[in-house]
Amino acid sequence: MTRESSRPGQMSRRRFLLGSAALGSSLLIPGLMNRAWAAGSDAPEQRDIRVGFIPLTDCAPVVIASVKGFDKKYGINLIPSKEAGWAGVRDKLVSGELDAAHVLYGLLYGLQLGIAGPRHPMAVLMTLNQNGQAITLSSQLQEAGITDAAALKKHIVSSEKGSVTFAHTFPTGTHAMWLYYWLAEAGIHPFNDVRTVVVPPPQMVMNLRIGNMSGFCVGEPWNQRAISDRLGFTAATSQQIWPDHPEKVLGSRDEWVSAHPNSARALTAAVLEAARWIDASDANRRETAAILAGRAYLNTRLDRIEGRMLGQYQDGLGKQWQDAHAMRFFGDGEVNYPWLSDGMWFLTQFRRWGLAKTEPDYAAVARQINRAALYREAAAAAHVSVPAGEMRRSTLMGGSVWDGSNPSAYANSFLLKR
Repeated sequence: MTRESSRPGQMSRRRFLLGSAALGSSLLIPGLMNRAWAAGSDAPEQRDIRVGFIPLTDCAPVVIASVKGFDKKYGINLIPSKEAGWAGVRDKLVSGELDAAHVLYGLLYGLQLGIAGPRHPMAVLMTLNQNGQAITLSSQLQEAGITDAAALKKHIVSSEKGSVTFAHTFPTGTHAMWLYYWLAEAGIHPFNDVRTVVVPPPQMVMNLRIGNMSGFCVGEPWNQRAISDRLGFTAATSQQIWPDHPEKVLGSRDEWVSAHPNSARALTAAVLEAARWIDASDANRRETAAILAGRAYLNTRLDRIEGRMLGQYQDGLGKQWQDAHAMRFFGDGEVNYPWLSDGMWFLTQFRRWGLAKTEPDYAAVARQINRAALYREAAAAAHVSVPAGEMRRSTLMGGSVWDGSNPSAYANSFLLKR
């Protein structure tokens, strides 16, 4: 069963009633839900849980779960650990220095396949957010009259091959996939026509300032920061590429989840409640932005976070709008469910760009990583509805329709590939 991606504020809980009916009724029968969980006590096996995060706006559910005490409700102590870059998060997850993390969706899938580092079985516990990333181009390009993808293609065609550089944050990460997709839609081959480099999110604006790149794809607040510092402009948002796309996830190692199923469930429920609290009102989003701006988290000015958290966009070229697909964290639980099709989409792009040298078993790999059963238990504990199916249907930039039904054909359907 598939679900069409929808606008924030227009989701119907009816889409979730079938999937949530059994879980909802079990809450009415004392002890039934406990029996559905791990045998014996459902108390967390590990109470202190170290969760890594990168200082980006979409780490909000992890931070709020700790700050607002949702972790204590489930008998755990969530310890946020601020990290410098995604490679560090990867290494600390694999080594066990971190129990879980706010992490790029595609990073976990890359680890599972052994193309983002040594192969390691991973787990997606829930999706933390949808939307809210962007592609920034430099003010030098703007001054040259290059303000859209079509003009950028002409500039690249007239430039020495490989002389134009773009940055993303991790080889199999979401930002790489958004950048590649956007360039390809403009007829620009992201491997043959331009040079791409990996830069940690907090270093993006500095590298743009000193001229090391012509543009980048990253999360907030760095796109807004480039505008505020008059160093660049927003050429495209990630939601223009894929409305309501998956972005960061709450990720962990397979062995940690297997050894600590109650802790993993409690962590997921706590972060899920935090996501619901953030999306409950604009006042909560403003409070979240104020918390994130603090030194312990993003350490930045509030005005670089709050606007886009509220869906209030301006592109640095004079255009302002209220984004219909701005960053969202809950959406009646639609955001958070670990949709099988979401994970499979990243596999199609790995195959498209030659990162996966052989064709994976798309559904089998996604089922290994995305822990839907554990999520459903956590959602029941947090009184959050869940969908009846595991696939959803979306239309991406250029008109490609993705529903997970034929991933091999989808991966091979693009004119530009590697």
